[in-house]
Amino acid sequence: MQELFQHLPGVIYEYLIRKDGSRTFTYISDNCAEILGIQSEQLRKDSSLFRSILLDDDRASFEDSLSASHAESKVWNWEGRIIVDGTIRWIETRSNPMASSEGIKRKGIIIDITERKQLELKRESRYQSLVENLPLGIGIHLDGKILMANAYAHTLLRVPLGELIGKEVMDFVHPSDKEKVLERTKRVKKGEALPAEHERLICFDGTIVEVETVAMPYLYKGNVAVQLIIRDITEQIKVREEIRKNETLFTQLFNNIPMAVVMLDSTGKVELVNKGFSGMFGYELDELKGRNLNDFIVPAELQNEGMDINNVISAQGVIQVETFRKRKSGNRVDVILYGMPILSEGNVLGIYGVYVDITSHRMMEEELRVRNAELDNFVYKVSHDLRAPLSSVLGLVNLSKLPGNTDDPLEYIRIIGEKVLALDHFIGDVLSHSKNLKIDVKYDQVDIQSILSKTIADLNYLDGAKDVEFNISIAISDFRSDPWRISEVFRNLVSNAIKYRNKGPEKPRVDINVSAWEDWIKIIFSDNGIGIDKQSLERIFEMFYRATEQSDGSGIGLYIVKNAVEKLNGRIRVESEVNVGSTFYIELPNRVSEEESVAD
Repeated sequence: MQELFQHLPGVIYEYLIRKDGSRTFTYISDNCAEILGIQSEQLRKDSSLFRSILLDDDRASFEDSLSASHAESKVWNWEGRIIVDGTIRWIETRSNPMASSEGIKRKGIIIDITERKQLELKRESRYQSLVENLPLGIGIHLDGKILMANAYAHTLLRVPLGELIGKEVMDFVHPSDKEKVLERTKRVKKGEALPAEHERLICFDGTIVEVETVAMPYLYKGNVAVQLIIRDITEQIKVREEIRKNETLFTQLFNNIPMAVVMLDSTGKVELVNKGFSGMFGYELDELKGRNLNDFIVPAELQNEGMDINNVISAQGVIQVETFRKRKSGNRVDVILYGMPILSEGNVLGIYGVYVDITSHRMMEEELRVRNAELDNFVYKVSHDLRAPLSSVLGLVNLSKLPGNTDDPLEYIRIIGEKVLALDHFIGDVLSHSKNLKIDVKYDQVDIQSILSKTIADLNYLDGAKDVEFNISIAISDFRSDPWRISEVFRNLVSNAIKYRNKGPEKPRVDINVSAWEDWIKIIFSDNGIGIDKQSLERIFEMFYRATEQSDGSGIGLYIVKNAVEKLNGRIRVESEVNVGSTFYIELPNRVSEEESVAD
């Protein structure tokens, strides 16, 4: 048996701990001299010789583990260092406690693990060297206590080098992540390697850092520990948040900017359109996505222009052009188009197109042109119609001063009176026109019957006014509009009906019919006067146009009527036949639901 044990890779022994506390090796194989450097006879005589070769730093762990094994009657397993002939060796000892009549017997084996430990130390040294130079936090914890942490882990957690060892891992975990970390730890203890997970750690100084943590099992002295690889992603999170914020700002700006904006890819296909674009052109993104924009909004006659613009932008140019496009409905829209490339490191990734609707500006320009023309004509006509009666008056004055003139002065005064009266009427019409253009529309209750009665009475001085028969029918009781403009409409229509009455045998007649229609009123104003020929009918609403040689008015009355109706958002048209009469059809909105004056 002794010969058999001699060739085993370890020392076989039996150790007795007597009831009186004395201890002795009852058996130990002879190869102990080779492994422990002590002869077996010596150890059997004096078991304390074994403790004498223990390295001082390892004595405490030896005694503690042995006492624990005695107290709990469990297998004893200890690794430590001994000194043999001045050389440090590593040994591992294992034994089982067995009760006997003499006390407790331990049968076990002592193995020389020096070579294995040296290899482990070399691996640990290489591992330590590696992890110390990684820009990652590397750590190992067992049962929640940190066993190892590299320099970067200390830096990451703002802890002086070496002071992480022995601390509780959970002390550094953010409260909101504790449950998740505990669950991951359980899975690792079962042998599962876990992928990177976003967590938050609380540093020693209270700072919160965002990290990604990889967790995997690690065998530490026979126990399954947890190895952590931690990457600081705080800055990455900040950058990601900044990118998200910028994307949100861009998205809100892109969608809410009041102009029409489209983003094309590098081939000219639609990537995005904003609300302004959909509102301007009538197309939604799902109708245009991935398709050529020119096929939808560029008119056929401008296809070449559309392609040229894309080419200029793709060549990294920025353009601004005033042109026109078409809506989904087919209607034209005048725009200023701004085009610019989307560049990245010199490469064109796409194209931005910004469309500004200038249709209203074009209309305003056209209206301004028309108004300027009217103004030129107005100045010319006004100056002419003001000078003509004044010249006549001055002529009569000079004529009356001629020597030997025997004409009746009263006749001169009568003629001067007529000229001054005509001049006064003309000035009144000009002032009415100016007032109609400038003053705001003011809505109030309108008494049409009262307005007509006053108008007819005020114009009773006109030649032939007393011969005209007025037939008035008003089938509306509640009408709200601008009283002054309604008065101007009736004043000019009644005045014209009197001036251009038919002087034949038939009695001059004016029929005025006012009726309600939903939220509108209809006015039909008819006379049996001299009428208007078809050639002149289309121009009677022009400023200073006189449709007949019989006219002695200013030529501005019907122009005032049309402008007043339009100011009230109404409509007017006329039918007429020479020597039969004229009929004006006027439709005006009834503002009965509006309580306050509204500026036009």
